[in-house]
Amino acid sequence: MNKLPENFQVFFWDTDINRINPETHKFYIIERLLNEGNEKTLAWLFTTYDLEEIKAVVCKSRRLTLKTAYCWKNYFGLEKRSMRCFGKSWTKEETRFLKR
Repeated sequence: MNKLPENFQVFFWDTDINRINPETHKFYIIERLLNEGNEKTLAWLFTTYDLEEIKAVVCKSRRLTLKTAYCWKNYFGLEKRSMRCFGKSWTKEETRFLKR
């Protein structure tokens, strides 16, 4: 597959959808559709990418919303400590040093 379906443009409002390659940009695509997608996009996602690829994005992404992160944590039976989105924010960590 070389292109995303045209009706996915609404989920990639900030990008020219014709420049997104489903293989090269799979982390970005999976992350965005997990956060913003609907039932149809999730069905496409799970038929296009294997479960381990999706699970890897869930574990490595720092951009998943908390609501999305908890959903996929439960779906895959993951521990919070294995998911980067539940980790400490560098911004919060850096501001702690500025207060001294």
